[in-house]
Amino acid sequence: MFNLSRYFSTVSFILIVLAAGILGPLYRHLSLQQMKDLAESRNVAMAQVFENSLRGLMGDLIDSSVGSNVGSGRNSRQADELRRQVVELMRDTAVIKVKVYNRNGVTIFSTNPAQVGESKLDNPGFKAAMNGEVVSELTHRNSTDSFEGTVSEVDLLASYIPIKGKHPVPVGVFELYQDVTPFTSSLKKGLWVVTMGVFSVFAMLYLMQFLVVRRAQRILTDQEGRLKAARDTLELQVESRTEELKRTNAQLEDEIAERRQAESKLNYLAYHDPLTGLANRRCFLERLEASMREAKQNGQRLAVLFIDLDQFKQVNDSLGHGIGDELLVVVAERLSEHVRLIDMLARLGGDEFICLMEGLAGETDVETLAREILATFDQPFRIGAHELFLSASVGISLFPGDGGSVLDLMRNADTAMYRAKAAGRGQYYFYTSAMTRDAQERIRMENLLRRALANGELTVFLQPQVETQSGRLVGAEALVRWHSPELGEVKPVRFIPIAEESGLIVPLGEWVLRETCRQVMQWRDNGFELPHVSVNLSVKQLERPEFVDTLAAILRETGMNPSWLKLELTESVVMAVGQSFDLLDRLRDLGVMLALDDFGTGYSSLSYLKMLPVQQLKIDRSFVEGIGQNPDDEAIIRTVMELANSLGFEVVAEGVETEQQADFLGQLGCQQLQGFLHGRAVPAEEFRSRWAEPT
Repeated sequence: MFNLSRYFSTVSFILIVLAAGILGPLYRHLSLQQMKDLAESRNVAMAQVFENSLRGLMGDLIDSSVGSNVGSGRNSRQADELRRQVVELMRDTAVIKVKVYNRNGVTIFSTNPAQVGESKLDNPGFKAAMNGEVVSELTHRNSTDSFEGTVSEVDLLASYIPIKGKHPVPVGVFELYQDVTPFTSSLKKGLWVVTMGVFSVFAMLYLMQFLVVRRAQRILTDQEGRLKAARDTLELQVESRTEELKRTNAQLEDEIAERRQAESKLNYLAYHDPLTGLANRRCFLERLEASMREAKQNGQRLAVLFIDLDQFKQVNDSLGHGIGDELLVVVAERLSEHVRLIDMLARLGGDEFICLMEGLAGETDVETLAREILATFDQPFRIGAHELFLSASVGISLFPGDGGSVLDLMRNADTAMYRAKAAGRGQYYFYTSAMTRDAQERIRMENLLRRALANGELTVFLQPQVETQSGRLVGAEALVRWHSPELGEVKPVRFIPIAEESGLIVPLGEWVLRETCRQVMQWRDNGFELPHVSVNLSVKQLERPEFVDTLAAILRETGMNPSWLKLELTESVVMAVGQSFDLLDRLRDLGVMLALDDFGTGYSSLSYLKMLPVQQLKIDRSFVEGIGQNPDDEAIIRTVMELANSLGFEVVAEGVETEQQADFLGQLGCQQLQGFLHGRAVPAEEFRSRWAEPT
């Protein structure tokens, strides 16, 4: 560390010595100069007194000395007289010796007669005096002669003073010796006093400053200790912070890596289906748009094939969504591995896939691809312990003929897919403009049907159900009819499928139930008692968790006894509803009757049949029409009757139009008949008029 006290001591000592060494000689020089000036002025004054007092003798002596032997007048009476007067004038003064020189530099007078006749012509003081200047010189003499004899150890100031008299130029020179020993002694004493005073002052200043500097040194030392401690602490903090920054940098690098991985994953997820790993809708749309631009520039064609899995919902409902997801993954892998002509395969969502075929030479290429797609579903899919059989429906649209935009091509391929599904599934269809017209018509029908529900354009018709042997009315089936202001009478075969697909079947079915129950109770209040009324149910109604509660609310609202209501369900509806047995048990517990409609046309399962809580089977009209014409149909009817009798089911035959059909069914033990033979479906008022007993 920089030692402030040491350097201050050294520098201050040097400065004090320099100051003393400079101030002492300076003071001595100034004092001597002052003393010389004072003594010189006194000598000049004494010379003037001497000249004024002895002007006559001095003038004669000077005049007589020119051209004569000066030494001969050394002891002349004139010289003695002059010496006596000079001694008298200078008595009790500091002047101890006087000399007079003529202009030739010869000593013509001296208080010491022995010096008369000496030449001072080359003396600088004499020369200066002859030039009109006064020159003084301070000397120390070990011994010298004076008016009163010889004196020793004396300081003398010798002054050369020009003698002018009446002449404009000097005619001689006075040399006066003034004893300044008292002044020099006093000067020496004063010099010592001043020197000691200056030294004391500097010593005191030095001591005070040394104390201040020493205090400052202690402060600096303390500060240095604190700074060192702070520096050590700071170094520790810097080291700790450096380690922390290293850890932070490592964490940041890890976070950046994770973020890059996340961004990469997000980018992947943005363009890929997370379940199957195939391209997703966004990726397919961008690829299709680019392919369309390229095809347009090169005058080429391309095809979009929309693929939808048939009966996939049944897999989810019966085996769970986990099995369904695994099935989708296997389907995607099989399509990717075995279909060679696909340029791009994507999953749009759910059970819908879509693929792109570029560089199309003709429709034959597309048909080949469609057949390859359908062929991948020929073999069963093994998911764990399950062996699943699926089919697919494929819709095809071509560019540029079937659309000039991405959305047009995809929409038209989707339309063609629905046409393939409606045609029996497991098929492919090319898009045609007629399909768009049909789709537009379906949209129009859907909108009109919605309005019909709101505006009361729907009516419940009833078709009688009679006892086979007596022809007595035992019930009726409620059938909805629509009279549209724009379309006129719309047959159920046109609007019921649209209601199923759009979901309108739920509010429509609820309205039919409420209106039918209200009508039956109104008749009973007016004296016309209908034993039972049947209402058809849709799978979408049964899929609604609140259906049983809704039905119970309608029964309470209308006041109808549940046993008077019979709900008709098809085999396909029962198979499509998850937890169907629990649902049917809840309906049976509610008190309503259950009938299995269109029996024999669906996926009949005897094991299911014996467990279903139904009370009635309805033979489909397709079998009844073959009575008397098709022995196979008659054999099926006999089998159904035997099965129903053995299981204790009541049987109703639909579509009975002839007596032959009625007789055949009666002979087999069919309990009830329904068909044009006993009456068509008619409005409520007409039905009552026909079947009410006369009062």
